[in-house]
Amino acid sequence: MPVDNALGFLRNLESNRPLPDAIVVFGPHGFLRETVVSAIATRLTKQSFQYRSFQIGAGGDFAGALDELGAADLFAAKRLVVCRVLKSHRDRGGGEEAAEDEEAAPSRAAPAGGEAALAEAIEHGTAPNHLLLVYERDNVPARVRKAAERSSALVGCLRPFDNQVPDYVRSFARVRGLKLSSDAADFLAARHAGDLSAIANALDKGALASDGDKALGPDDFGEPGSRRMPDIFEIADSVARGRAAGALGQIDRALAFGRDPIEILAVEVIPVMRRMMIAASMLARRRGPGEIAAAIGGSPTSGLVTRALDGARRFGLERLRKCYARATQLDADFKNGTIKEREQALGALLLELMG
Repeated sequence: MPVDNALGFLRNLESNRPLPDAIVVFGPHGFLRETVVSAIATRLTKQSFQYRSFQIGAGGDFAGALDELGAADLFAAKRLVVCRVLKSHRDRGGGEEAAEDEEAAPSRAAPAGGEAALAEAIEHGTAPNHLLLVYERDNVPARVRKAAERSSALVGCLRPFDNQVPDYVRSFARVRGLKLSSDAADFLAARHAGDLSAIANALDKGALASDGDKALGPDDFGEPGSRRMPDIFEIADSVARGRAAGALGQIDRALAFGRDPIEILAVEVIPVMRRMMIAASMLARRRGPGEIAAAIGGSPTSGLVTRALDGARRFGLERLRKCYARATQLDADFKNGTIKEREQALGALLLELMG
């Protein structure tokens, strides 16, 4: 059985298909590992499985977990046995090289509690119980991997690519029973820069305010606007999306919290206008998304490039050229002290662009 990534496994978990007796989770992304474990445990505990947890450290073995899998229990006929194998664990029965000649060697009794005994248990099945192995490593020991490839599931938890983050947002939302608007997933992915734990935390906060029927949008995540300073690049995101009222409100709050109009213009407004103007000029020459992304310096599927393309189509090349020239002149006037009412001038620029 090939290795499945965490996103694909979470999607399959939403179906009613039965799970394999044994599931091996591994990879460097700790939050994803625990997300997969939590999703499996939630599903199986709803099916009356009792949760049993073991931690296998440097001097530990699998004897207790294997006993739990094989022993009868009057009060827990079905059990989910979760073994977290720490990085410090090493099989005292031999290294991974021992697995190379395993199939050619004559059958012999596996040491109780070692990885060979664990591999035999995986191959023979653990029904009616389930075994969940969680390795805090990038790879799985060879003998365990071979056994899992024959009859079980292998789930690799790697750092997601940028274009996978919105899909993870939607998957996390479905697990929590939340509905998201069409742009909410992209908003959370861009706002938290691919930090899956921060995204999950934002969804948990959004669930508190959700009525269960209404789809949550970008405005439903985070603190109320009157009490929160806009995150860095949040103003730029509103400008690219054409949200004039939202951008002006964010600027007012940012200024109230002490941000400088010169910094907002130079760090947020001018760069997003430059990206949109580059996209608009290349669209006018009928260039494809890949070439535009290369010119902007991002991935064709990244939120940065997508918003630049949307803004280019929304505002048009001529308006962007005019407003970009006005923005650069405004930046110079701010710095040389020609314009004193900077807040009003900044608002007028945005209204000129998005009005």
